[in-house]
Amino acid sequence: MRILYLHQYFNLPTDPGGTRSYEMARRLVAFGHKVVMITSERHGKFAGRNWRVTNETGIEVHWLPVLYDNHMSYPQRIRAFVRFAIGASLRAAAIPADVVFATSTPLTIAIPGVYASKRQKIPMVFEVRDLWPELPIAVGALKGIMIPPAYWLENFAYKHSQKIVTLSPGMRDGVIKTGFPAEKICVIPNSADITLFQVPEETGLQFRAATKWLQDNPLVLYAGTLGRINGISYLVKLAAETIKVAPKIRFLVVGDGAEWQKIESKAKKLGVYKNNFFMMHSVPKKDMPSIFSAATVAVSLFVDMPQMWANSANKFFDALASGTPVAINYQGWQADLLKTTGAGIVLPAKEINVAASRLIDFLSAPERLASAARTATKLAEIQFNRNHLTRQLETTLLEAVNDFHDQ
Repeated sequence: MRILYLHQYFNLPTDPGGTRSYEMARRLVAFGHKVVMITSERHGKFAGRNWRVTNETGIEVHWLPVLYDNHMSYPQRIRAFVRFAIGASLRAAAIPADVVFATSTPLTIAIPGVYASKRQKIPMVFEVRDLWPELPIAVGALKGIMIPPAYWLENFAYKHSQKIVTLSPGMRDGVIKTGFPAEKICVIPNSADITLFQVPEETGLQFRAATKWLQDNPLVLYAGTLGRINGISYLVKLAAETIKVAPKIRFLVVGDGAEWQKIESKAKKLGVYKNNFFMMHSVPKKDMPSIFSAATVAVSLFVDMPQMWANSANKFFDALASGTPVAINYQGWQADLLKTTGAGIVLPAKEINVAASRLIDFLSAPERLASAARTATKLAEIQFNRNHLTRQLETTLLEAVNDFHDQ
């Protein structure tokens, strides 16, 4: 099968950020398929405005330079989405394939996906990573006259999809509400990269030994974007509450984003910056296992809004893959999973004093931590195994091709 894989935010292991598309694509190549990735070069690594082609572990990657980062304003981001959509449409239509697999966000990825599908008379499978446009509307990124076109684009994407892949049951329910047939939706959550994250215990101990402020103290890790929806100020307030009772507990944020300065300033204002709250800029994905190995608990955070409960955040699955207990501050399917399995804890979104008390109790219970770590590893190896989930994607793509030609 020749798979045309469209993802504007494709990352390699040498880049910061999630590598779901890379990991899925390289496994599809290993399964015997040809995969062509259409993506953007967002960091200014390639000069000029022309396409470049590289081979990444057997994946043929086509890169279009389109600058983008979390610091950009919403109008700047929209311009980047549109520019990539136009360039990717022309590129994708000219590359022979059996199926188009377009993964959002942004939702504008549907434009080149549908264009290539129609021009080549092949099916498109659309992957929903976030419930757009509900989420950007909820956080104020889309307002006024921008809202109707966003809903139109959502319907456009679904209408022209042979099948849809969602990353959580909540996202599946959101797609069903639009009228898309439930039997054509497949839930394939973010997966756990066991091969990358299960490292010897010494790896984490070396990170601890090299980090003067950490040493043998408990470590609460947040590894991800510092954007508006991530609500990292919650972690700062949690550190400020925790230091009153358990000053040895350390909090570490590893990442970048538009709210870096805001978080740093708040930590200084509350007197926790470089006392029990520390910050590091993003590191390549391949370097993250040592930090997760050093962590006692890894957290996944979002601002307090129900629209975020259906998320399938990479950091949650990286924690499971590394065998690290997880703490989250939102409800939804991940909260249900932690409650039923014991792989971590759910903290209240608003009652910081209660959250701090619950976290301190968790960190003070070695047997409970050890049990949570074992359960996290088991979930990674069985329920969220990346090899198994890629096979599920392969089946979905093959079914889309067969159904399309049977019509």
